[in-house]
Amino acid sequence: MTLPRPPRRIVSLVPSLSEALAVTVPDRLVGVTDWCTHPPGLDLPRVRGTKNPDRNAVAALRPDLVVANREENRRVDVERLRAAGLPVWVTVIESLDEAFRSMRRLFTGPLAVAEPDWLRAAEGEWRRPPAAETRPGRRVVVPVWRDPWMVVGARTFTGDVLSRLGLEHVFGTATERYPHVDLDDLRSAGADLVLLPDEPYAFTADEGPEAFPGVATVFVSGRALTWYGPSLATARAELERRLR
Repeated sequence: MTLPRPPRRIVSLVPSLSEALAVTVPDRLVGVTDWCTHPPGLDLPRVRGTKNPDRNAVAALRPDLVVANREENRRVDVERLRAAGLPVWVTVIESLDEAFRSMRRLFTGPLAVAEPDWLRAAEGEWRRPPAAETRPGRRVVVPVWRDPWMVVGARTFTGDVLSRLGLEHVFGTATERYPHVDLDDLRSAGADLVLLPDEPYAFTADEGPEAFPGVATVFVSGRALTWYGPSLATARAELERRLR
């Protein structure tokens, strides 16, 4: 992508990247999705959801850059925004290293700003070996939806996070990135730990643990487990506390 000048009006269609932009170049972010909840108090025009953005609302904000992600956003929306003359920067993030490279490329490339301090801090955090007290080697499953049940599968950012924490990802070799799994198969998969995030499905004490009798369940922040951006600087310590 070649831009005539560093963009001054950016619309983000990705919650993680909205937070990264709001923290790093707050004066340039002019629109976000309904799911963009961080940083707290983010008060900007909303352009609906990640899967159903209001493309007319995006265009009305007159952005000189729209930021998207291959997993979070639909190809058809990217193509139609581009057809309307809007430059769309699409990130592809399936691991921590890809997240760090992608964000560095965005900020030091088209945005033409210095590498953010939070990005350097996050990389340093995730270079550490797994903490011994989190008992590396535990076999873990991470549901992301129920009725029907879906879990984190292969080639995902979250799967890489699990590996960096020293956990054995039960569905890490699945053929799909987020496979549907029958509950009976999920229970017999051999997991000795189930992590229940609060997004995209909001698992609670009354809805989630009862499906896995005899297996340890731990509630974790979906943001710590699935978001890339400034949250990565604190996500590792937060997840390790929960695992302990």
